[in-house]
Amino acid sequence: MNDDLSDGVRLLWGPRPKPSRGPKPALSLDRIARAGVELADREGLSAVSMQRVAGLLDFTKMSLYRYVPGKAELIALMVESAIGTAPPPDRPDSGWRERLGDWAHGLAAVFREHPWLLDATVGPRVMGPGELTWMERAIAALDGTGLTGAERMDAVVLLSGHVRGIAQQARAAGPDGAPEARLATLLGALMRNHGADYPALTAALTSVSGPGERDQALEFGLGRILDGLGALIAERSG
Repeated sequence: MNDDLSDGVRLLWGPRPKPSRGPKPALSLDRIARAGVELADREGLSAVSMQRVAGLLDFTKMSLYRYVPGKAELIALMVESAIGTAPPPDRPDSGWRERLGDWAHGLAAVFREHPWLLDATVGPRVMGPGELTWMERAIAALDGTGLTGAERMDAVVLLSGHVRGIAQQARAAGPDGAPEARLATLLGALMRNHGADYPALTAALTSVSGPGERDQALEFGLGRILDGLGALIAERSG
């Protein structure tokens, strides 16, 4: 295990220092992580640095290095703090479809609250115990369906990818969100002059007449993914 990986494992999975006799430590990993989350929520992940976080805490950057080896480990702590532990199922006695639907909506809410997580949770990396509860809950929702372990893992990847894609569109749309409504407005302006060249697109845009017809991509895609899983589960059950 390389040093970077072992540092991440130690910080995320190792025991937190216990209070001992003498003065209470001035800093803690939880306090550092919360300061980083506050900064990223306000200014984005690119604004996060050891220097900026130390300044928020009224400490020097060198003081921070006594607790966190570097920026990569700082961001790992921030992710664990922001994403938290996956909530238990809203309807614990419900079936796999309802449980996965609730899970997807919960993940979407986390990305809405902390959009920088979209940038911080890409690529191979060490995940903390809280973040792993999200994967655990989704995979456990498919227990007893007849799907293999690999298929259940792939289902989670598919669902999380859909949620991430919608969250990225919402972030790009700006503070008001509603990416589909903004896209429809932009396309509508173009189609007024060029609609004859794109008849199918023009007809589809024309049919989007009310607010209930827009910004349903999360629900639409989620429903189709769950439909597909349902068909596979039915096939496995004969």
